[in-house]
Amino acid sequence: MSSSNPLSNANYRCDNPAIHWETLARNGYNRALAVRYFVGGRSIMVRWSLVFVLVMSVSNIRAENSSTHSVGSAMAVAAEKFLASLNADERAKATMKFDDPARLDWHNIPKPVRKGLKVGDMSAEQRKLCHELLKASLSEVGYDKAVKIMALENNLREGEKGQIGTPLRDPDRYFLTIFGTPADKGLWGWSFEGHHFSLNFVVKDGEVVSSSPSFWGCNPATVHLFIEGGPEKGTRTLAKEEQLAFDLVNSLNESQRQRALIAAKAPADYRDPGKPKLDAGSPQGLIAADMTPEQKKTLWELLEAYSNNLAEPVAKAQLDEVKSHKLDNVYFAWAGSTKPGVGHYYRVQGPSFSLELVNIQSDPAGNPANHIHSVWRSLTHDFGVSAN
Repeated sequence: MSSSNPLSNANYRCDNPAIHWETLARNGYNRALAVRYFVGGRSIMVRWSLVFVLVMSVSNIRAENSSTHSVGSAMAVAAEKFLASLNADERAKATMKFDDPARLDWHNIPKPVRKGLKVGDMSAEQRKLCHELLKASLSEVGYDKAVKIMALENNLREGEKGQIGTPLRDPDRYFLTIFGTPADKGLWGWSFEGHHFSLNFVVKDGEVVSSSPSFWGCNPATVHLFIEGGPEKGTRTLAKEEQLAFDLVNSLNESQRQRALIAAKAPADYRDPGKPKLDAGSPQGLIAADMTPEQKKTLWELLEAYSNNLAEPVAKAQLDEVKSHKLDNVYFAWAGSTKPGVGHYYRVQGPSFSLELVNIQSDPAGNPANHIHSVWRSLTHDFGVSAN
């Protein structure tokens, strides 16, 4: 064993050997060495090769969990494959420059005209590749919800049959747009949207730097009648997103409820629909610092219900941002009824985000408050504006 190696035949005294080992690992000492540590006055012999493997494994896990690069790379690969399947005319519809103002044009309503290439105009292979991009960007749970939201267009079409002046209902009327050039370097993004669904992602140097606005809606919120092509009877596509908020508001004592309730009647919709930037104003309602530990747990689970629709590293980054500003600084506000089936609305707002859900409209069968709109917006980087 070379005497030039600083670890050779050495004794090391360390109050925190785990930290010392990690420091050595970063310096590249990866030979199979027997190192003597003195911990709490006791002498411990450790074979360095084992320590190195363990430390580096932990370090790698930590790096992967703190980075969205794996998702950004998967998005780029999926987007490149999709674009490679298009002819010139299709590509012209599916692509825009990253700085095109239309990138900030979004909405959940059934608009007659949208940017992007329509799913209904894609071949079977192109549809598959489009969905591969969705799968790369969403969790399994989130992708399942996305498919159900689109499938609910069949329920709306059947439920509104015979009515005059109703919007076009079509589960294939969703549009994919790629902005810029998908790659591990540089700035690019993509959107996928249609009725009750809008995803907007921005990737910078392989990292997902923005995943909002993120709109998730459903009508009917609870499926009372199975329609061919739609979700099963009893399906609540956004069950956690609604139920956890009911659980929280109904757990409040009278003093807390008075602060949380901002209006006796739910608003007609969420704030600033379709606008590129939310005018959030000062937060209203009950601050989490004044909640019990159990109520804070429910509030956090509500934030997880939305974030966990995204691919795990992106969800973690979103939740980590909330944590960085402390959960105690988040406000919970409610308007309308605290019981299902009657119009209700809630808002969760922190220093970095706003989350809203409103359910006041009836479904096509006339069941009241069975039509959800919900949206997560960043107050600092919607559409990746700060990354540009």
